[in-house]
Order: sequence, then structure tokens, then C-alpha cells
Amino acid sequence: MLQITDVKVVYPNGNEALKSISLTAQKGEIIAIIGRSGAGKSTLLRCINGLQRTAAGNVILDGEDITKLNDRELHTLRRHIGFVWQEYNLVDRLPVITNVLTGRLGYNRNMGSLFGYFDRKHREIALRNIERVNLLHRAQQRADSLSGGEKQRISIARAISQQPKLLLADEPVASLDPELAWQVMRDLARVAREDGVLTLINIHQVDLARAFCDRIIGIAQGVVVFDGKPLDLTEHILDEIYRFDKPKNDVISNLSDELARQRMNVPIPSNATLGAATEVTRG
Repeated sequence: MLQITDVKVVYPNGNEALKSISLTAQKGEIIAIIGRSGAGKSTLLRCINGLQRTAAGNVILDGEDITKLNDRELHTLRRHIGFVWQEYNLVDRLPVITNVLTGRLGYNRNMGSLFGYFDRKHREIALRNIERVNLLHRAQQRADSLSGGEKQRISIARAISQQPKLLLADEPVASLDPELAWQVMRDLARVAREDGVLTLINIHQVDLARAFCDRIIGIAQGVVVFDGKPLDLTEHILDEIYRFDKPKNDVISNLSDELARQRMNVPIPSNATLGAATEVTRG
């Protein structure tokens, strides 16, 4: 289980990136985090894996408070947190299989790993995960020979090869065209469900969040302003999440009113709805 309580992040320039974030997530959930650029989505993911120190609050994964760990303890913990990056973070000159094997570094105590040697067990895990993203035929090719979609699927295979408790993905399809984005999200959601791993995905494409995630969290101005099922994410709520010309308290108040209307089955006024353009991408 992941439990985040009153997390606050303040940058050196005084900007509050996260103001008071709290949420709880269970094993096996696939959760999308949406919001404008600069809303705090990536900062939240960096707090969860300890790359960003918090000014206040707690991030607890399976009973261990990440905010209290020293660098050595964080290094050990990250073995259990897979990360899928927007820019893939593959070593272009190395074969696909070697890139995926880097996900096993935390488990391989053999000094040979420094020179790219992994024993049979680790290689079998890596090959199995390459096969799961339908790229086994590319296993011996250099990473720089892959397309963008293939690179991201290999990035997923590497993260899953860690056998993580938690999988984080920071805008994993931002660099891909719509068709490839759909394919990558499909593969990411599928392997996460097969492994039962808690997955948090920072994503701009609302249609993909609705299609592949169990739950959607909306962040605006450093706070959670929506947390619910995809079916509860109306166009009016999206308008409030992505609107930036209102004070934070107004956004939260409007969303509270909207959710109350839903519970009472009161129709939303027609002037509160948006066009279908919000379905494709935000910010």
C-alpha cells in the first residue's frame, strides 16, 4: 500500500510545487494523474521514489516512510520501484537485452554485472519481459535501432524486470503519435495488471487515462482537486482541473459542488460543459 499524507514541496525560489497532497493507493490499482503542465504531477512522482525531498509530510510504501530514508536506504528501496521515463533512458549503443537487464542490477550481486554479465536466472526474467511487450525478435538489436514506441515498450520491460512493488510512469506516451500512444498504454496497463503491481501514471491524454486506468487523480495548483473513477470525470470537472485563472480555493469549491450534483443526480448546467476537444489532450 502507498500512503501519502500532507506532502509539501517548496523549491529554492519559494515556489510551492506541492501544497498539501494526500492520497492512499492499494496494490494492483492503475491510477492516472492528470493536470496542467506545472501542476505538480512529476514532482509528486519524484517525491514517491525519493528523487525529490519534501518540505513536509510523509510518503509511506508498505510501512516504510520514504521521506525518512538516507541515501543508502533509498538506493535499496528503489529496487522495488520501477520507473518508466518519457525519454526512455535507454543506452543506445547497447543491445535491447542488456538495457532490460539493468532492471536486475539491484538483485545481481555478481561483480560481473559491472561488465554486463548476468546469470541465467536474470537473463530469463529479462527475456520473458521483452516477450511480454512483443519485442523478443529485437532482443539482440541495439536500442538506437528501435522506433519511439518500441523504445518505450522496452523501457516498460526493464521496469517490470525489477519485479517492483510500485510502478511509476512519467508522461510515458508524450513523445508518441496517438496510435503508438494507445499501444504503449495498452501494454503498460496489461503487464501491470498481470503482475498485480500498483501503478501511477502521469499523463496528459485524458482519453487514455479513461480507457486504461481504474482511477484518476486531478491535480491543480499543487493540490488534489479530483480523485475518482473515470466515469465520474465529467467535462465540467476537467474544465476546473485545467483552468488556471482561478484561485485554488475557487477550483476546489467548484469541484465539490460538481461532485455533490453528481451524487444527487442533478443535471449539470449546459454552460458548464466543454467540447469534445478536451477528450484528446490537455496542457
